Amino acid sequence: MDALARHFETLYRSFDDPWNVRVAWYERRKRALLLASLGRPRYEHALEVGCGNGDMTLALAGRCRRVTAVDVAKTAVRRCREHMLANHADGVQAVALRLPGAWPRIPPGGFDLMVISEMAYYLEDAALARFLARTRASLRPGAELIACHWRGGFDDRRQQTDALHASLGALPGARPLFTHQEPEFQLDAWSMDIARKEDGR
Repeated sequence: MDALARHFETLYRSFDDPWNVRVAWYERRKRALLLASLGRPRYEHALEVGCGNGDMTLALAGRCRRVTAVDVAKTAVRRCREHMLANHADGVQAVALRLPGAWPRIPPGGFDLMVISEMAYYLEDAALARFLARTRASLRPGAELIACHWRGGFDDRRQQTDALHASLGALPGARPLFTHQEPEFQLDAWSMDIARKEDGR
């Protein structure tokens, strides 16, 4: 377990909801905006990066036949699973992985939705390049890619949000669907309009 993984594991062991995602109006409103940015009512299989305690995961489970939810903190993943069980949410697999070195199993044809929330700005340049390549390789033609990140400064930030979203938007075949920016956060959605590469490594 590296330093960043230990940091998040400690946070989730110390606090039930480290960022008040479940109750804070800012977080609930941001979640509602992200869900409203999704272009279709239903999806086959979503990949959620940075699932935390599973509040967004539960909402996605209502619109996706299957959801693969990923977080670096094992305690967060355990709570996500418990949240799904308590709310009778089917079709969700929550796994603890340190992206991009580890990566969830890609379904045949690729995911048709990927949500990246408050995670990718922690990646160093080399890790980000690999993350971007694996992201593109994981998505089927016509898939939607959604990214939402805080715009403020903090010690562990390695990527600026505007540059990060520009890199996501520069992926091959990415076509803008939706953009929303506020002083606190930026939310963007793209459709991936060409066939994915076979190897994102």
